[in-house]
Amino acid sequence: MRIAYMLTSLGIGGAERQVVGLAERMAARGHEVVLIVLRSRQEHEFSAGVEVVRLDMTKSAAGVLGGVLRGQGVLRGFRPDIVHSHTFPANMTARLLRLMGAAPKVISTFHNIYEGGLGRTAVYSITDALSVHSTAVSQAVADRYVKIGAVPGRKCSVITNGIDVEVFAPARGGDSRGRESTREQGAFVWLAAGRAVPAKDFENLLEAFRLVRYEMPDAQLRIAGESEVRPTERRLAEADGLRWLGLRNDMASTITAADGFVLSSAWEGMPLVVGEAMAMEKPVVATDVGGVRELVGDVGVVVPAKDPRTLAKGMLRVMRMPERERREMGKAGRARIVQHFDMDAKANEWEALYAEILGADAHSAEQARMVGL
Repeated sequence: MRIAYMLTSLGIGGAERQVVGLAERMAARGHEVVLIVLRSRQEHEFSAGVEVVRLDMTKSAAGVLGGVLRGQGVLRGFRPDIVHSHTFPANMTARLLRLMGAAPKVISTFHNIYEGGLGRTAVYSITDALSVHSTAVSQAVADRYVKIGAVPGRKCSVITNGIDVEVFAPARGGDSRGRESTREQGAFVWLAAGRAVPAKDFENLLEAFRLVRYEMPDAQLRIAGESEVRPTERRLAEADGLRWLGLRNDMASTITAADGFVLSSAWEGMPLVVGEAMAMEKPVVATDVGGVRELVGDVGVVVPAKDPRTLAKGMLRVMRMPERERREMGKAGRARIVQHFDMDAKANEWEALYAEILGADAHSAEQARMVGL
């Protein structure tokens, strides 16, 4: 198969890491793959082991038009069997290129339970005919997009995020890699990750951590995310026991250096980093948003969103567990990821979906030929 993946940028984020991992696996399986990125190169990006073409698209009308025309040229030269797009800007670009005759089959993927307001929902609905199929990273995401009319249920399926269980594996020979730089003597270190945006609800996390510190003053919190904190997050940056780590390309090492992972989000699709922490046998406390419960199951602590007291209780519960019980929780978490969310198994699901879509198209063509005879 010839597969063109399209996404907005290669910036440090869950959707980007997922697409890069999928593209690399498909290339390793012998498929012809190109990764088309709407934006120009960013300061902090993932590297990709496949061909990357940048459309250098900007938000101006001229910038969008220029990017679309460049995309048209790329696709006509590559001649893909399938264009698989991710996130709203790339989904819309791929559908527009389908309208222009440059993309034969378009698959759209929704990565978050919320990608914008009524305007984006309407655009998704109006342009749905330009996509042969849509997928969601969790059942919660699929249910919402079907409910709001962005996509009909018959054209939407779920393929959850996958975790590279070889890269995200528990540290061998002790759990000390990188710990010296982040852990104070005797302190329990929590890790959170993400950009300082409303979806991550770091105010919820800040208040919960303040309550945790009241009970256990030695507790530490590290946040891997943007290197600069906006003025509205100033209190967060100055909180006792907290350190902002900035953008990290070495999430495996960063997770290793923590004792547990905490997610405070107000909304999500299926947060990749939660699965990565579970794969590394870290106990997880997470808010019940998007596909979190589908991911965590009963091997972590899931609490209501926007409720710092309950979030703090969940964190304290984990901290007060006997070490043996925490280790058992971590091992159960990794077992769940390996069994249900292994990235290679997810690549199998994507490969099967691509083949099904192309096979159905070939079958329809054969039927039409027979009718013509």
